[in-house]
Amino acid sequence: MRGRENILLVIPARYASTRLPGKPLVKIAGVEMIRRVADIADYICRHNESCDYVVATDDRRIMTFCQESQIQVCMTSETCRSGTERCREAASLSKKTPELIVNLQGDNPLCPPWVIQQLIDAWRSEEGDVFTPCIRLNWEEYDRLVEAKRSTPYSGTTVLVDAKGFALAFSKNMIPAVRKPEKARVVSPLSPVRRHIGLYAYTREALETYFSLPESPYEAGMVEGLEQMRFLYNGVKVKIVETDYRGRKSTSGVDSPEDVARVEDILREYGEFDLS
Repeated sequence: MRGRENILLVIPARYASTRLPGKPLVKIAGVEMIRRVADIADYICRHNESCDYVVATDDRRIMTFCQESQIQVCMTSETCRSGTERCREAASLSKKTPELIVNLQGDNPLCPPWVIQQLIDAWRSEEGDVFTPCIRLNWEEYDRLVEAKRSTPYSGTTVLVDAKGFALAFSKNMIPAVRKPEKARVVSPLSPVRRHIGLYAYTREALETYFSLPESPYEAGMVEGLEQMRFLYNGVKVKIVETDYRGRKSTSGVDSPEDVARVEDILREYGEFDLS
């Protein structure tokens, strides 16, 4: 049981984006995207002891905006190749040594705060080195994912879990394969497919270890392109935390003007998160 160890939420934020330049500062329903994500992080920190957050950027424009907006921020190296690497550097710059580092993507303004809290709660009470959420799909959601993969086969990641809730494998394919869906639908209202949500909480040791581990053959772009497979390939325990969106619609990262419009539609339909 972990108690009062320090927690750090890191929000990686790069200015460069091919389809949406300067996207952390793009306004969504009148509010800059990075402010929206920082507000979610701030909510989590206010509801957990020994918890801090920081935006980790390599761009002066984002740095200046955050400073002027009283958003915690640090400057990280331009040579960071991934959000994971930026998280590691931000953690090393922290005045307090964090025992849990949450990688909260700066382009996900609809990340439900309760999902982040569930990862923290799992770290406090359960065994594991890395914690990441999934949603078990009902049959309607399963059908939608099957249909989506007809046009964009590598969108959406699924995960297999063992009896104790640890990840066995991640894939851009649908796993497990449902060979007889008509019979499976009768057995349970839920499909056996779990869709992975790309949010990670690492113990300090696991995050440090990641960079010393050999790359797996499953993380290269020409195969699965999933960096989390490095953990599984090298025997690091990844705990899967099952969650849900509580009846709200959600979306993955914001990468285009169309994504901005989609998020604004969701906010109009469901309203803002209660971050009081």
